[in-house]
Amino acid sequence: MVPLFLSEPNWDAEEGDNEASSQIVSLLSKLGSVIWSLMVSGGRSEARLWLCNAVSRLSSISPHHKRDIFMKMLTSKPTRKGLASQLLQLVFEKRPRKVGSILANKSYLLEKFFQGNPKRIMQWFSNFGDGSGLEHKKGAKALSQFAFVNRDICWDELEWKGKHGQSPAMVATKPHYFLDLDVQRTVENFLENVPEFWSSPEFAESLKDGEILFMDTKFFVELFIDLMYKEDLDDIWEVISEFLKEESFSSLCHHLLIILEESEFRIFLELLLRYISPRIKHKDFGNSSYLLEFILCKCGDPGSFDTLLMLNAIINQRRQLLRLVNDEECQDENEQVKDIVSQMCKTSTNTYTLASILKECAKAKPIEAIKLLGLYSWVIYYRLSKECQTPGSWEALFLRNGISFHESDKYSMLNNKGPLDENDSAGDDRASSRHRKKKKRRKKTRYFDHDSGYDDELLDFDASERRLGLQSGGGSWLLSIDDFSTSWTNVDLPEHLSNHCLSTWMKQLASQWSNVANAW
Repeated sequence: MVPLFLSEPNWDAEEGDNEASSQIVSLLSKLGSVIWSLMVSGGRSEARLWLCNAVSRLSSISPHHKRDIFMKMLTSKPTRKGLASQLLQLVFEKRPRKVGSILANKSYLLEKFFQGNPKRIMQWFSNFGDGSGLEHKKGAKALSQFAFVNRDICWDELEWKGKHGQSPAMVATKPHYFLDLDVQRTVENFLENVPEFWSSPEFAESLKDGEILFMDTKFFVELFIDLMYKEDLDDIWEVISEFLKEESFSSLCHHLLIILEESEFRIFLELLLRYISPRIKHKDFGNSSYLLEFILCKCGDPGSFDTLLMLNAIINQRRQLLRLVNDEECQDENEQVKDIVSQMCKTSTNTYTLASILKECAKAKPIEAIKLLGLYSWVIYYRLSKECQTPGSWEALFLRNGISFHESDKYSMLNNKGPLDENDSAGDDRASSRHRKKKKRRKKTRYFDHDSGYDDELLDFDASERRLGLQSGGGSWLLSIDDFSTSWTNVDLPEHLSNHCLSTWMKQLASQWSNVANAW
């Protein structure tokens, strides 16, 4: 059975217990090497993606701080046009009107967008109404309005498909006559002979909703990058600053971090550290967001980026890492992991062993201590995933490690008795009590009273049915380690318990750091 070492270790362990702990530490070091080799065998991109995802879940970054971080990335030298491009596409998608307003003030820049491009001309300027109540739209509306207002200078530039042109008076009474306009030739005439149109209020108005941005996003991204870095246009920087403050940190990370080079990603992390360092004093190791912040602070120097990737994988990406280990193309690493875990199982371990390991961690650098305990928690996850496949095996694990539990299957919502107290008797005593009660009323006929609700006896299912439900994923467990507050399925239990182990060990270790000056 897997020992979780959740009880307070014996800090007075004798030196003789160091032999087992030394073996465990050595095996964990080998395991770390195998896992790192596996992670980088296909490149570091997946490991970096895991870290991006973990960083995106940080909850302590304020709106002003996230804006400052990304603004510093955008404004520092050398210019990061890749980051700016990705950000602009996100702004186009979520705030098109903000960008459209800027574009309207620079409408004359759109001349080159349409020059020599009949497809764009037809897409934007050919949306005339057909007279059935539909109005002209987009550029067609701008073109018609400008033509009427400025007919003395541009009406002759309108090209018609028929044998003769249409007069302003005729088109004014029958706007659908604009359907006979040769849009391509007309716009080409405007490009050549009517420069006033491209800076007119009519054309600017057609741009304000930002819809034109999606005709050719690449063109407009390049246009706005020029406005940002060549013209240093305050309007676009103001829109970007406001967007960075309003958009969620999670969304910004998911969209922007993935395109950064590793050197740029490290700069981002260095900037991030300026705003999370003060939280270190809380020592909330049960919070995955806090633990990552703590790790980031201890991996702040450039030389420890590999360690950061490794720690994030074994602590925050346990399932993904296990899938990687089990991949058919990684048979050698899979066998090595199995062998190392097997040797650890054969090594005699107890609370004395853990105390010895924690003592060594207290003397080591914090990042090395976290790495060691993180690897040990991953071994716990690995073993639980492999060895606990039945409800009976989970019950034995809980009892062996002093965890009170309560079975919760898909019918538990009908039971209003609430979760058991942590002081209740152990799971086997409760199961025995239920079994005795069931024997007494097994022959009773059970009825359902629609007025009084469900009979309590309907909730007293046969043990085999409960076990079947738990094994098939239809049921779950309530555990005392989180005050019976969450229902955990067999699939989620390995990760939950390994996380709880790591948190418990870190808290135990923190009590020893007080004896090591300035360790944390």
